[in-house]
Amino acid sequence: RPGMIADDEPVLDNETETPARSPEEGLSLPDRVRRLVQDQPYAVLCTHGQDHAYGSLVAFAFASDLRSAVFCTPRATRKYRLLLDHQKVALVIDDRPQFQTNMMEVEAITATGQAQEVTSEPELAQCRELLVDRHPQMKDFVRAESCAVFRIGIFRFLHVTRFQEVQQWIPDPD
Repeated sequence: RPGMIADDEPVLDNETETPARSPEEGLSLPDRVRRLVQDQPYAVLCTHGQDHAYGSLVAFAFASDLRSAVFCTPRATRKYRLLLDHQKVALVIDDRPQFQTNMMEVEAITATGQAQEVTSEPELAQCRELLVDRHPQMKDFVRAESCAVFRIGIFRFLHVTRFQEVQQWIPDPD
């Protein structure tokens, strides 16, 4: 359908991408997104249940092409059950700690996508390696049999500056 991505997710202003250059710092929007996902180690994973939305802090890692992200969670959690029931999720990543005295400088992205548990080798080993490379302190947790690894296929990124300026970037599918 025109103006839609990933089944039913609306595209902003029926556009598939914002202008290639962001006015700040002369960086392209994909470069600004890449900087945030590389600089910030944690995100809020947004999920939903039957009656409520939920937010959970997760350590994450993105693939180099930014088309997917991975995280892990124990299977004996509400987060795990919610992910099995509702696969559409969002990751919110921001740089608030760097700008405590000037909130107008804060940048944030919301990466929307679909989460699926990774169960097959060698993809499971690759996802675990990606997480451990980014978060070596979590090695035992990531490799524990009680933990599930999820991969989020990213539909799009919404980049927000100055609390109101929103740009959209949809990574190329190939």
